Amino acid sequence: MAHTTDSTVTAGPRPSLLYVVKQVELAARSHMDDLLKPAGITALQYTALTVLRRRDGLSSAQLARNSFVTAQSMADMITTLERRGLIARRRDPDNRRAMLISLTDAGRELLATHDEAMGALEERMLSGLTPRQRRDLEAYLNRCRTALSDVPPH
Repeated sequence: MAHTTDSTVTAGPRPSLLYVVKQVELAARSHMDDLLKPAGITALQYTALTVLRRRDGLSSAQLARNSFVTAQSMADMITTLERRGLIARRRDPDNRRAMLISLTDAGRELLATHDEAMGALEERMLSGLTPRQRRDLEAYLNRCRTALSDVPPH
């Protein structure tokens, strides 16, 4: 049975879990875009910056994989973020042809400015769950990600 938004039950097939996960992602991204609009960045750019906060010195390809965007999209994003002074590139000492990407102080400041609002958004999303359910959800989602990807957790 499927549920409607007014809590009445209707007959019919339930949406797939893939559909529900995508709907959660779209809703979260929409709220993130609203929160980030005054700073002039998108949810995808914010995601890339948070990846760099956790894992400094990534290549463009690594950052693209961990930010869930194509290499071409990442190249454009890097140009934009570098122009804004939020990231910097430097030569990889182990491979002079490769460039490594890091947050700048301005990038760290921008993230810090939004930490509270993003935390509140996450809290809103999880507000109907108990602490145990929250831990379980995180564990289950990490298992799902692992099952579908060769990319290590970031």
